[in-house]
Amino acid sequence: MSKTSFTPKERVAVYIDGFNLYFGMTKKWKDIKWLDVQNLSASFLKPNQELVSVKYFTSRVSNDHGKQKRQTIYLEALELRGVKIIYGQYQSNTEECKRCGNVWTSPKEKMTDVNIATHLLIDALHDRYDTALLISGDSDLVPPIRAVHQNFTGKRIIVGFPPNRQNVSVQKVARGSFTIGRKKLRENQLPLRLTKPNGYILEKPSEWN
Repeated sequence: MSKTSFTPKERVAVYIDGFNLYFGMTKKWKDIKWLDVQNLSASFLKPNQELVSVKYFTSRVSNDHGKQKRQTIYLEALELRGVKIIYGQYQSNTEECKRCGNVWTSPKEKMTDVNIATHLLIDALHDRYDTALLISGDSDLVPPIRAVHQNFTGKRIIVGFPPNRQNVSVQKVARGSFTIGRKKLRENQLPLRLTKPNGYILEKPSEWN
């Protein structure tokens, strides 16, 4: 009896720049915030690929109670779906208009690009993926993309640009790229309600309908 040859599937790890994706897709569309990034990631796979991990990089909003509550519900829903959340920092910086003297608070997200770069490189070092799918249009990620390709010749990084976040410099160093459209986002929404192991129900915020 002849042995059947077995070809292992290509391992795909997904790295999502949470704020880059959020602000890109909500610039025009407000009804797709309840996004199931686990299903979205799986929808990009080819038959010879398997999804090994989804990492979502974000920061906790701290300047608005309503936004904080909605973000917490959403992040807990993603964790229920098996997504790993990696946090940066959300800082409220003070800015001043040099012409008129007006002062205002300008919140800034910190550390996300550094966290993504770190995980891309460490996961490559420990051979945790064959292909990394990076969902972001942030040009700060050009160096780690280039570093992975130069130091781990068997691995590649593909970039999925969020809507309105296409970036030529990122596209040039990636081994492939595409733009995520509204149809794909609409097809991969979370259920309206999810139940946690302790029985608590997470419900889609009414403001996101």
